[in-house]
Amino acid sequence: MRDYKLPIYEREDAFLSKYAFKSRDTAGRVRPSEPCPMRTEFIRDRDRIIHSKSFRRLKHKTQVFISPEGDHYRTRLTHTLEVAQIGRSAARALRLNEDLTEAIALGHDLGHTPFGHAGEKVLDELIEGGFKHNEQSLRVVELLENDGEGLNLTYEVRDGIVNHKYSGTPCTLEGEIVKFADRCAYINHDIEDAISAGVLTSDDLPRDCVQVLGDTKSRRINSMITDLVETSYDKPFVRQSELFADATLRLHAFMFDSVYTNPVAKGEEKKTKRLIELLFDFYMKNPKQMPDFYLSLLDSAPLDRVVGDYIASFTDRYAVRKFKEIFVPQGWNV
Repeated sequence: MRDYKLPIYEREDAFLSKYAFKSRDTAGRVRPSEPCPMRTEFIRDRDRIIHSKSFRRLKHKTQVFISPEGDHYRTRLTHTLEVAQIGRSAARALRLNEDLTEAIALGHDLGHTPFGHAGEKVLDELIEGGFKHNEQSLRVVELLENDGEGLNLTYEVRDGIVNHKYSGTPCTLEGEIVKFADRCAYINHDIEDAISAGVLTSDDLPRDCVQVLGDTKSRRINSMITDLVETSYDKPFVRQSELFADATLRLHAFMFDSVYTNPVAKGEEKKTKRLIELLFDFYMKNPKQMPDFYLSLLDSAPLDRVVGDYIASFTDRYAVRKFKEIFVPQGWNV
């Protein structure tokens, strides 16, 4: 069969920066698979992630506001799509590999718990060795998807997923872009959601940050991407200028104090903490109540890690449903 990927490789050779990671240079997969005649390995990774169950579940997982009633608040899925959009825009302007960037972005939060970082914090306290959503995202794509087969992604995508936190050190510049795109996306869309929720007003934002980054979400995102590109173009690194990096750090600190730890915005988190604690305790004492797949993981992982795998897979509403099934008395129905 004709190899329809050759023009893609030729375009990469002709257009991409010398610092871009070329698709044909991938270190490959743990389990070799038959090449696709039309798609590069990074395009295949993107497609595998989009078609996974873990990706679909993101639509019912909290971003910041737990189980919001409004239709326009972000979920973990819409956050992921915004990260992918910002990442692709930056990668295109920097002449880096858009397909690799998009695949990392789409997979970066697959391991997130129900109820956002509140759920992550609880599991981190309960599991021996801790729980980090970036490490869980890697565990999802390497093991938990496809009933233990994982998604068998390329090395570069897996590396970008596990290193997407701001403190991470991915092996490609495309992975570095996702680190920036993640922070750029959540700061700005969380501001918009907080304003919609009445937790913030535009006037509450630090004026010095607004003067540098912009006074609207779209202006901030555009200026942050532009600064990143101007600072990093044709360079062996991806970073913001000192001015923008400082303004971004201060805006993030403001959001942490005003929204992420705000008792109004986070008032329901005490309930979710107790809910997850009770579910965790129940499955630790009654492991056979978990599906057979998770029981099979006990051959290679301790019980608390497997219980964490199971609970981390829950959507917000599924966690509430399981809690009701286990702890809330059901009406008698003859």
